[in-house]
Amino acid sequence: MDTYSLIIGSSVVIILSFFFGEISKRTSIPSVLMLIFLGIGLQYIFPFMMDMELGGTLKTLGTIGLIMIVLEAALELELKPEKYWPIAKSFGIALVGLLASTWIAAELLMYFIDGMSSTSAWLYATPLSILSSAIIIPSVTELRGDKKEFHIYESTFSDILGIMLFFFLAGQLGHDSDIAGGGDHQGGGFGTFLGLTGLTVFGSLLISYVVLVVFQGIKSHTKLFLLIAVLMMFYAIGKTYHLSSLIMILVFGLMIANMKLFFKGPMKRFLDLRKARDIYEGLHVITMETAFVIRTLFFVVFGLTIAITSLFSLEVALVSLAILLSIYLIRFVLLRLLVGKDIMPQLFVAPRGLITVLLFNDIPEVALVKGFDAGILLFVIFGTSLIMTGAMIFDKHRSGRAIKKARANPIGYTTYRVPQVGAVKEEV
Repeated sequence: MDTYSLIIGSSVVIILSFFFGEISKRTSIPSVLMLIFLGIGLQYIFPFMMDMELGGTLKTLGTIGLIMIVLEAALELELKPEKYWPIAKSFGIALVGLLASTWIAAELLMYFIDGMSSTSAWLYATPLSILSSAIIIPSVTELRGDKKEFHIYESTFSDILGIMLFFFLAGQLGHDSDIAGGGDHQGGGFGTFLGLTGLTVFGSLLISYVVLVVFQGIKSHTKLFLLIAVLMMFYAIGKTYHLSSLIMILVFGLMIANMKLFFKGPMKRFLDLRKARDIYEGLHVITMETAFVIRTLFFVVFGLTIAITSLFSLEVALVSLAILLSIYLIRFVLLRLLVGKDIMPQLFVAPRGLITVLLFNDIPEVALVKGFDAGILLFVIFGTSLIMTGAMIFDKHRSGRAIKKARANPIGYTTYRVPQVGAVKEEV
């Protein structure tokens, strides 16, 4: 493709993505799903695209998209005393759901796929167990406030915890080939992992304070993309040293969104509230716009890389359906225990997407299994997205019926009359 064709094609894709977003608001069909099918369609319209090497492009777009999506989510999270329980509940559901889903999926993969060791099974199962904030966040905007907030918290925690789990498991390959028999090496690895996580949290707080204070004093009107560049640089440096860099992005987003909470007591003198709010408002807009563009390009490119024929396999269907069933059974139990009876459509809002694709591409070569069919990945991504779509459409229709019923039976009124005080006649 020449330069101008590439510009025209990218522009058309972004324009279509905008209209997909509008369609999504009216139909509850995730715009991401439409983008993937657009990419699949482009394979047949322009067959030469199938010969392009898009693996590196997909990974780069996915990494940048992940940073922007987590930052976008963090900027919308308010840390108030009344929010602590919803945050803790979302964290618990995300953590237990991730671990339980990964364990069950790993057992299923070892049972169905020849040559699948314990370590490999856990590495393959982890991406399949991570919620996609890239799909969830833009899809739940029409939900009730508390439900929307729950999904933002849960999907963000799932992204971060899932990535931490994946790279912890990948790191075990340097100690022992089987995670179940790691012995002392496994314990040491876990200790190192906890130490690095603690170091990451402390470093994230320190970096976030310094970055925010420094950028308050910059008068240039072009400082916001400079700020994003600095955050990405620290993210990449952290990844180089095997740290959970997404924690830094989350901490910075939470700090600037809840600046009064983080700048208390002696720290208050370092905060210029007006300038900090200007940075927050500008960063919020840029983050949303950038996340939209990157998410659009990522899922279209992902659609271009899909071999749709891999979905038409009985073995793929059986394994995938078993994994899907386990996902929703685990989710049902957790939501009933921690949320209560009102679990619609939360039960079915559990799509897999950007993180799943990224981590599958990062599975170490030593853990790869020839018998694993990539169709399982595609089946789970499409299956969870379509199930979520059905649940969102049902919930929208249910809400619409409730509103129509309320309007059809308006509350009546009567004229209030003050009782008269008169002589009381006694009856003999």
